[in-house]
Amino acid sequence: MKVGLHIPDFTWDGGPAALRVRLGEVARQAEQAGIDRISVMDHVWQIGHIGPPEHEMLEAYTTLGWLAASTDRVTLLTVVTAVVYRDPGLVAKAVSTLDVLSGGRAMLGIGAAWNEAEARGLGLSFPPLAERYERLEEALRICLQMWSDDDGPFDGKHYHLERTLNSPQPLTRPRPRILVGGSGERKTLRLVARYADACNIRDSDELAHKLDVLRAHCAAEGRDYAEIEKTVQTRFDLGQRGEHVAQTIEHLHALAELGVQVAHGSVADVGSLRPLDLMAERVIPAIEKF
Repeated sequence: MKVGLHIPDFTWDGGPAALRVRLGEVARQAEQAGIDRISVMDHVWQIGHIGPPEHEMLEAYTTLGWLAASTDRVTLLTVVTAVVYRDPGLVAKAVSTLDVLSGGRAMLGIGAAWNEAEARGLGLSFPPLAERYERLEEALRICLQMWSDDDGPFDGKHYHLERTLNSPQPLTRPRPRILVGGSGERKTLRLVARYADACNIRDSDELAHKLDVLRAHCAAEGRDYAEIEKTVQTRFDLGQRGEHVAQTIEHLHALAELGVQVAHGSVADVGSLRPLDLMAERVIPAIEKF
């Protein structure tokens, strides 16, 4: 099993003036600890279960560019890009640019979007849910086309591209991996089976059932279930003195038994850097054998 670090909160000691330095330190220490990938949210306001909307929130792809410059090995992605916040041709271009400038370490994480308040607040597109899913499927098709040898037009229901030229192409071969985030059984997991290289499902008591649903969608699509990387969105709370480390390792073992390959989540108090030492010393060595 691998571990991914998700950074959803930028309200740290020192305020905005200290963010660039501390974020670089977190990323470098995570990489040294053996973290496989680092992600940020694609939100423009903070989300409710983390903090009030007025708390600091950095724009996702600018932040990933800074993380690329601050690291050498980790994969970089959003969990996940809100499909309606940017036209898909621009998303494909942004991920391509990130891949080139990071030396081939970009991954596309994408989903249907859900935060209507921030979208309305900043005047971003936020159509009804059914349309967002239609746009998500078209966006996936556009990205796949732009990362291929086909630079012809794309004429969909919602997006119309006269020429899908993308130069330079990503360094990753055959293309950057695609992760579709969410656990909706009728639409999201079907799109995972049809287009994605990875899923990202919330860590819950329903996880085994959600994976069974994904397996069924793969069978219906003629897709090998084993091809899809199973990632779970979780939270690591190791305790101030590491008192929850054993419990964390036990839970990760249970996830691995279900077939989860990447436990991807936020780390409580990560801005202090202390939990990353515990990850390096106790958690990651323990789970490498799972």
